[in-house]
Amino acid sequence: MRYGLAFLILILILTGCGSATPSPTRTPVSGDEFDLPSPRLAGEISLEETLLERRSIRHFSEDALTLAEVSQLLWAAQGITSEQGWRTAPSAGALYPLEVYLVVGNVEGLASGLYKYVPDGHRLMSVKDGDLREELAEVSLSPDPVRNGAVSLVIAAVYERTTTKYGEKGVRYVHMETGHAAQNVYLQAAALGLGNVVLGAFADERLKGVLDLPAEEAPLYIIPVGRP
Repeated sequence: MRYGLAFLILILILTGCGSATPSPTRTPVSGDEFDLPSPRLAGEISLEETLLERRSIRHFSEDALTLAEVSQLLWAAQGITSEQGWRTAPSAGALYPLEVYLVVGNVEGLASGLYKYVPDGHRLMSVKDGDLREELAEVSLSPDPVRNGAVSLVIAAVYERTTTKYGEKGVRYVHMETGHAAQNVYLQAAALGLGNVVLGAFADERLKGVLDLPAEEAPLYIIPVGRP
């Protein structure tokens, strides 16, 4: 009995049974989709407090974000909030021309790389492997927040989804919608105790090249996010 107990203890030590182990880093291949953690629908601080705390933050620590925090930011930008498919940000004619990309550099449990947010099902699709923050910083006129943020959200738009119905005024509507989505990210970041800044000054064609954007998608915003 004594030797049997000692053997059991040895097995527990060797297998790490009973000890906490970190969640494995998810490294999907290009084109793979996977579910994000469900967004929380009730926060710990009020909307008024997030409005009061909202600021543009350009300096970040080296601490990682969690996958739950990333999930919340993406949901705030373009998450689906109704059975009809309506989203967190208003859209002219409910045509939803925006596409949201995630450049990951430092997220717990998620490999560095480029991902595309899929609102239907609240999912991420892998686009490209590797840490692209430096390449993204090089095409931005404000490189430091991009380089040092844990992630950057990039909002792009397919103008034709809106201009087909509204003509040239549709361009204005797309830009309004981009502002709505970006403000949602700002407020969600404030609610999570994170910092972020919106950047609209970058080399458009070079940015499209870094992210391998389709020809019909025009980049409009880079939003670096990190811990202040």
